[in-house]
Amino acid sequence: MLIGLFAQAQSKNQNIVIVTLDGLRWQEVFGGLDQTLVSNNNYTREPEEIKALFGGETTTESRQKLFPFLWNVMAQNGQLHGNRNEGSKVNVSNRYQFSYPGYNEIFTGFPDEAVNSNDKVNNKNTSVLEFLNQKKGFKGKIAVFSSWDTFPYILNEPRSGVYVNSDKDTLNFKNSNLKLVNDLQQLSPRPVGVRPDVLTYMAGREYLKAYHPRILYIAFDETDDLPHAGMYDQYLMAAHAEDAMLADIWNTLQADPFYNDKTTLFVTCDHGRGGLGKDSWKDHGENIVESGETWIAIMGPNVKKLGELKKDEQLFQKQYAATIAQLLGFIFTAEHPVAEPLRDVLEK
Repeated sequence: MLIGLFAQAQSKNQNIVIVTLDGLRWQEVFGGLDQTLVSNNNYTREPEEIKALFGGETTTESRQKLFPFLWNVMAQNGQLHGNRNEGSKVNVSNRYQFSYPGYNEIFTGFPDEAVNSNDKVNNKNTSVLEFLNQKKGFKGKIAVFSSWDTFPYILNEPRSGVYVNSDKDTLNFKNSNLKLVNDLQQLSPRPVGVRPDVLTYMAGREYLKAYHPRILYIAFDETDDLPHAGMYDQYLMAAHAEDAMLADIWNTLQADPFYNDKTTLFVTCDHGRGGLGKDSWKDHGENIVESGETWIAIMGPNVKKLGELKKDEQLFQKQYAATIAQLLGFIFTAEHPVAEPLRDVLEK
């Protein structure tokens, strides 16, 4: 505890915003359009329109059109890992390679073999959010907004005490903007069966502005549901929209003295999916090799400005929980094993 408090006192970073884009492939993040999938009428209805929006003469041009915030802001001021074409590898450690096991690994640092389904069962493992919710200055100052309604179980909301607003959960707040978002989410259609990501985002953003949590986690879902439906064009549109939401939350943080120059943005996904040009792009799991391949982007006042990593390296998703704690000046411990934090993230 003393080590953690001392480190926190010395750190410029005081808060963290975590965003996950469920199942978003590293192939698009680092390479832009998958030309084979764009040209396949089974997956893309208006290929020329999509190429005009997100295509380019090079993969660099295409990825910048698809993810302008990731490449024009995060890559310039933080670090991006996971371009396997450049030797940078990021992998999940759990063998199942789907969502609940992935999120368990991200937040507990423990790829538990017993976590092997997406069933709505309270997670017995302690997350870094639960750990931090017991620390002075963080208790009651952690909030989660998710499109997928399994997150209250993944983060064991009853035991952890972390506020989790998920899918159809009513936003019971006096704040007028949150009341408006609540009306919108109650009346809006659910094309992929869960709350639209933009409403999840707006709920999280307005909560942040009104209540100033020290930790905010926003969990998007459409970049997984749309591929499962075989809609490559809509998958790209969702990914581009979520990049815009990353830009918006960053601008919101920089406009608020509570967060400005004191907040880290931590962006990743829970699993990958089938590789370039393959029909398996729609799916993921232990029988699809590429679905264990992921990526991560981090930017903040104490984060080294390394840009896109172009060197041989191997990072693992199980390292994220300890890294999140470290970014806030703590050493994450739990009743289960916890992987070591990522190296070369923090400035000395």
